[in-house]
This record gives sequence, C-alpha cells and structure tokens, in this order.
Amino acid sequence: RIPLVRLVDGTGGGGSVKSLEQMGFSYVPPLPGFDLVVRNLAIVPVVAAALGPVAGLGAARVVASHFSVMVRGTSQLFVAGPPVVAAAMGESPDKEELGGSRTQTRAGAVDNEAADEDDALDQLRRFLSYLPDNAWEAPPVAAAADPPDRREEELLGIVPRDRRRPYKMRRVLHAVLDRDSVFEVGPRHGRSLITALARLDGRPVGVLASDPEHYGGGLTAEASGKLSRFVDLCDQFHVPVVNFVDQPGFVIGSAAERAGTIRHGTRALYAVYQATVPWVSVLVRKVYGVAGAGHGDGSRLNLRFAWPSGDWGSLPVEGGIEAAYRRELEAATDPAALRADIEARLNAVRSPFRTAERFSVEEIIDPRDTRPLLCDWAARAHELVRHELPAGPKARGPRP
Repeated sequence: RIPLVRLVDGTGGGGSVKSLEQMGFSYVPPLPGFDLVVRNLAIVPVVAAALGPVAGLGAARVVASHFSVMVRGTSQLFVAGPPVVAAAMGESPDKEELGGSRTQTRAGAVDNEAADEDDALDQLRRFLSYLPDNAWEAPPVAAAADPPDRREEELLGIVPRDRRRPYKMRRVLHAVLDRDSVFEVGPRHGRSLITALARLDGRPVGVLASDPEHYGGGLTAEASGKLSRFVDLCDQFHVPVVNFVDQPGFVIGSAAERAGTIRHGTRALYAVYQATVPWVSVLVRKVYGVAGAGHGDGSRLNLRFAWPSGDWGSLPVEGGIEAAYRRELEAATDPAALRADIEARLNAVRSPFRTAERFSVEEIIDPRDTRPLLCDWAARAHELVRHELPAGPKARGPRP
C-alpha cells in the first residue's frame, strides 16, 4: 500500500497493425489488469509523467492518475498520432500541435507542464509530499517555519471596493497559507477555479479558490470538472479542504449552455456534498446563485468565515433588477432613473453585517485574522481525520 508512480514513454498496448501478419489472426481488444488500475485510484496516490510521445493505452495510463505532468517539447500525448489522424480525419497536425503539453494542459487531460524531466520528477515528489501513502493513513505533517499567528496587512485592501474589479486571488493564498507551500494543480485548465495543495502550520490542506481574473470567478463547465476531481482526491486521502469563495455563479450565455455547464456544475455540487472530509469556507467576496450556495455542504457542519467585503444573494443586483422589476421598468417614463432608485434601495440592505445579524453567516472577520483562524481550524481538522482512518477508502472511489 504505497504510492504508484508511472513514467510513461511509448504507445498503446496492442502493437501496430503489423502484428496481424505475425499472429495470423485478429482479436477483440482487451484491457488486461485495468480493474487494478481503477482500484488503485481508490487506495493509493497515483501519479504519472509523460516523458516522450504517448498514445492509446499509454495515454490512458497517464491520465488514470491523481496527478499527471508532461515535459514541454519532449512529450506528446494523444489517442492516436499524426499518421492515423491524417488517414482518418484528413488533418495534418504535427505531434506538438496535436498533443503537446500546451494543448493537453489547456484541455485538462494532463495537469501540469514541466520544463524538463528533472522538473517533472520534482513535481511528482512534491505532489506526493502532501498525501499519505494510502487511504488508511493520515496526511503527513511537516515541520512549520511560518508562524501560525502571522497577520498580513495587505489583506485589508486586497479586494477592490468596486465589485466588478478583479484582483489576484493567488496573492490571498500566499498571504494566508504557509509560505512557499502552495503547489497548484491544473493552472491552465478551468482557469476560473484555482486548485492547489498547501499547508497550514505544516498540515496539508486542499485549496479551492475562485479566480476573479477569469470569468469573474464564475464556474464554467471545465472548472466544474476540475472541482469534482480535486474534491474527490482530497476526500479519498483525508486532506481537509479550504475554499476561498468569490463566486458570482455558474457562467451564463449561449456558449456556456452549449458546454453543458449546468450538468457539469451540478456534478461538482455532488462532489462537494459527497465529501466527508473537514471543510471550511472563507467568503472573500461574491457568493451568488446555485454555484455560490455550493461553496460547502449546508446539511452538515459548514464552517464559514466571511470578510467585510462579502457580497451575496440569489442573483447579483446588476442582472437581478432587470429580471425582478422588468414590468415596472418597461412601464416607467424614465427607466434609468427608476433603475437607479431601485438599485439604491437594494444596496441599502445588502450589507454583510445585516446578514450576520440574522445568523445567515456565522462570523465576519478581520481579513488579517484569516491565517491564525485557519491554522487553528487545520489542527482540529487533522484530529478529526485521524478518527476516520479505520474506515479506509471511500466506497465510491474518485473519478480520473
């Protein structure tokens, strides 16, 4: 019961069509041992590196992992290589265009890109350093050099007063989490959501964070899939989750509908609600709609700390006024003036402190206190994790 590391450089498992002449017969393709590939995902951390051109079954083995990495310029990954694509599809891409690291990390087939083989191996080691050897053990606690009571002044003004202005969520993460402990997974894919492993006072945590620089932090179909897979990983290996929330809701529009955003998004909500690992949410700014409501499982202990910049509701005021007051606006002699009046009335009751007074959010905190509070939470969360260890792997197992 130890982690599995796959270093892959080669094609599929069936050989080339030349084997037909050599064998004298054909066969229905099997997947020998793939039941063990599936089982391994539920019981031990599995990581993979594509170190050269990888196709077919080899490509499937790379992505059937909790974390995968490709070497830039050296490795390519595809279902079938350029000759097969040219014959079957009439396309003529080269190997790098078809399945290079830039293509596959943006598509989400592979998590990270490495500069060279040494970097790829370093990334595998670092990913595994946050996880236990198997689903019966607790995540390893490292010696902490970063004071748990550190308070960063930068956090006071990092969120703009203008709700439409983005900011750099990664600066928030680096200010709150242990210094130099953030290891991001899948940064090029589903970019409105940041997923990372990190530490709080030396204790491993899984990190979810909305990125307002992409779709305002809204949950896309791609980001929803990324969320599901990452939450499954954390839940399977007892890594407590910290969610930094600035969620305006599922991304809308015709492109979002064609991408099946609501189905992928609902699947992400299932992952959140199926998870039993300790969970805490930091409501940094926006919490809107179904996607916002899914920042944690409201049916169980749903610990939340809100910043004074909190801004939440069923719909953002900017679009909600047109939906809720459409008839009044259409009948008004001066729709712009009426809209401004309605917006002023709504803004007067939108203070997060009004929400807290009605116990709809548990605590509004000074942003500088976020790290001390989360370090204290992480200590208690890891105590809870140790009580769950005898249960072993989660029955459902994660999906690759």
